[in-house]
Amino acid sequence: MSRPMRLPNFDYLGPHQYFLTFCVRDRLPVFSDRAIADQTLTQFRRTASLEQFALLAYCLMPDHAHLLAQGVRDDSDFRRFAKMAKQRSGGLYARTQHSPLWQPGYFERVLREEDDARILARYIVNNPVRARLVESPADYPLVGSDVWSLKNLLESIV
Repeated sequence: MSRPMRLPNFDYLGPHQYFLTFCVRDRLPVFSDRAIADQTLTQFRRTASLEQFALLAYCLMPDHAHLLAQGVRDDSDFRRFAKMAKQRSGGLYARTQHSPLWQPGYFERVLREEDDARILARYIVNNPVRARLVESPADYPLVGSDVWSLKNLLESIV
């Protein structure tokens, strides 16, 4: 399905928190190339700034990306943020690699008020460890947060 169902009766506007996953087209391990990963992360950060979102956590795995994003204003539009993050990063990739970066659609989960975003942020930065790419998230260069220090997030990982 190119466009997974969104929550009915939820406008995706405002200071909500979202766990977001974008998958690379054909699940190719394009983020194994550090330059491509860095340019993609730069576009995610640029989009977050322009669209009034904070990146609470991020992780670029070889064939997909996880973001934990939070709107910072009442008019922060999550659907626009997700669209523009894919469009900016995918457009740059297409110009240099001559092929599409992303598969259609994305997956998101809206966090509830009672959800602890730091627990999900820890889960995201620990993803490369679970995939056995590294022994510690600190050893993986494509994880982090623009809000919390990685050291602070790692202190609570058991």
